[in-house]
Amino acid sequence: MFDRRAFLLSSTAALLTSAAAAARPRLVTTQQQTVRGASAPIEIVDDDWGTPHIRAASIPDAFFGQGYVVARDRLFQIDLSHRRELGRLAEAFGARFARHDANARLFHYRGDVDAELHRVPADVLACARAYIAGINARIDEVIADPTLLPLEYRILQVIPIRWDLRDLVRAREAASGNVDDEVRRAQLAAIGMLDLDAIIAPLRPAWKMQVPDGLDAAAVSAADLGVLNIEGLPWAELTGQDPAAASVERANAGSNAWTVSPSRTATGRPILANDPHLGIGGFSPRHIAHLTAPGLDLIGGGAPGLPGIMQGHTDRFAFGRTNFHIDQGDLFILELDPADLERYRHDGGWKRFEKVEEAIAVKGGAPAKVTLRYSVQGPVISWNPDKRRATALATIAMQPGGDGAFAMIAINLAKDWKGLRKAFELHPSPTNFHYADVEGNTGWQVIGFAPVRKKGDGLLPVPGDGRYDWTGMRKYESLPSEYNPAKGWFASANQNNLPADWPRDRIPAFSFRDPYRYDRIADVLKTQDKHTLADSVALQHDTLSTPARQFLALLPQTPSAAAKPAVDMLRAWDARIDRDSGAAALFEAVWREAGKRMLAAIVPPRAKGLIPSIAPSLLLELLARPDARLGADPAAARDSMLDAALVAGWAAIRDKLGPDPAAWRYGTLHQVRLRHPLSAIPAIAKAFPAIEGEGSGGDGYTVMARWLGASSWQVGGGASYLQVIDVGAWDNSLMLILPGQSTDPRSPHYRDQYRNWANGQMQPMPFSRAAVDARAATRTTLKPA
Repeated sequence: MFDRRAFLLSSTAALLTSAAAAARPRLVTTQQQTVRGASAPIEIVDDDWGTPHIRAASIPDAFFGQGYVVARDRLFQIDLSHRRELGRLAEAFGARFARHDANARLFHYRGDVDAELHRVPADVLACARAYIAGINARIDEVIADPTLLPLEYRILQVIPIRWDLRDLVRAREAASGNVDDEVRRAQLAAIGMLDLDAIIAPLRPAWKMQVPDGLDAAAVSAADLGVLNIEGLPWAELTGQDPAAASVERANAGSNAWTVSPSRTATGRPILANDPHLGIGGFSPRHIAHLTAPGLDLIGGGAPGLPGIMQGHTDRFAFGRTNFHIDQGDLFILELDPADLERYRHDGGWKRFEKVEEAIAVKGGAPAKVTLRYSVQGPVISWNPDKRRATALATIAMQPGGDGAFAMIAINLAKDWKGLRKAFELHPSPTNFHYADVEGNTGWQVIGFAPVRKKGDGLLPVPGDGRYDWTGMRKYESLPSEYNPAKGWFASANQNNLPADWPRDRIPAFSFRDPYRYDRIADVLKTQDKHTLADSVALQHDTLSTPARQFLALLPQTPSAAAKPAVDMLRAWDARIDRDSGAAALFEAVWREAGKRMLAAIVPPRAKGLIPSIAPSLLLELLARPDARLGADPAAARDSMLDAALVAGWAAIRDKLGPDPAAWRYGTLHQVRLRHPLSAIPAIAKAFPAIEGEGSGGDGYTVMARWLGASSWQVGGGASYLQVIDVGAWDNSLMLILPGQSTDPRSPHYRDQYRNWANGQMQPMPFSRAAVDARAATRTTLKPA
């Protein structure tokens, strides 16, 4: 029974205790460091949650402070990532990693680096230089005082490498885009079954695929992916990286974001919410910082090692982002000249590869020498002289102007919507950009660069003879946008949000996701005339599953005796994937079983190895309206399949959770387990024990998109950073990061937000000077050397 008097007394006691604590002077630790690279003293105020609030005399010095604190909190994370991008693993870990380094260097920019830097506005470039100087200043500190080194360096016997501005231009991400999909489609086309590709992922928008003229589809194989295939590489062995898990992450990585106009909120101020979805299980992909200087006041989550803030707010506007879809990579099949295998057919003749010789430093051994090849389309990822065949990968990232390392700074320095549109010129990656400002305006702009192809749609590999080459790039001006939408809100969740009348010749991609998350967000927002911050927090943690709700409507009316316990449990369920729900666990097991059985039924034997999964929308469609693909009596086949899935799902959960269904909990299976990426090394595993113990709700189709691992029940990914922003009343804003700000287990902020994240308990996002000072835990002054 609820005891209202006891509740009021305990609440009053809590308030009195809180007030007394606020009245007592806080014990704030102060320290001072001398650094090289800053132009004036910088104060860093760390609050209770480890968020650094950087106060500088100039904007570049504020970015210096950001570089310094990200290296302070995440040095090994950014150093390891930087080594991988630069192709410098072998010098730390030995000869086995030379192949990794060669692959990374293949995707280094080979054009004019100075010309690339010249494209960047001077004020943006100054901030990038300062950010790198801040990282290097912290590296100088830890090398001078090895007791400050993160534990990994002592275990692995390495030291961090210094950063250089030009490396931000050189190291381009080897983003393969959808080229593995291209290979699969070619293989299906070779056996006359290209239409089966829709089982995995129906094209959105709808489109008729055709085999490109001149492509020998039967000759295409996984070998054409060359260096993009991670199987068998030592990095995959060392980190336990599973190609299937990487595929699942690519299929699920995305985000939710929404902006609500003043006319639809309780306060009359805009609200902007955002929760980027990435893989969960290793290092956190976001680090929070607050940068303050004359002309700049900026807070939010940034990508460690990338200058600037990706999601957050300034003193003028809030901003968020979700993945849009632009097909930015094409696979080109090259025919080699039998008389000279260093030449390939192009434009009616033979063209010679550009060759680059690299010497890769190797720990304890002689440098490894490698030859890298480039065609006019891009890096040559596979070169097979025996078959007189090579493949090249064209990507936006490898084009002049395709480097996005400076985009966040430009966005952070903007003052308004007009200034942002200028900053978007530096942002090549496909993004739904969300905006809300203190004047009450809200906006959405798709940003990113799209290739202009001579011909073709990018869905299958193409001949590299010149007929399908790229001729340029379209920038953000050619992509959709909306400003102050009449309905009073806007949301994106990786769904197809192209306008209905979008030109067919300018469709940027066909890989938009199932709209389940967006549909749920839209259903909630359009019914809330007085949306609040609490409403946004609740929506970010919403676990209602549209596929589950549709599946429940398909449960058999007269199940078999063996299936009846599962049917009874599911019928009483509310279709929410809650961690304390036993029915949610049962549903996930039955859903898996139904998918496996449907695939087995509709995929012909010759194509089974090429169709590993079924799209949820197709599974539900075939369960609701079985057709000839299920045989002579589709309805009977469906009924038998569904009954078998219910029986198998019940058995699977009983085996995992025990014989008593009342004790089943989804969260017991759907655990949030974080471990060091190098925990395959025993000394690392011992020094960095796994962060675990909490279960979670959600799956890949709920707004709280915490999807399942490739071959496990664990949380494989989701929103490790969340923000809900009260535009203009900034101190009311909320945020959360998993598991904490630091990757050092000696820090109090190593896992201090883990439980809050699992429970959906947001933390304050203090912004004003008074709010920050009220929560100050440490103050550090960086003095210029």
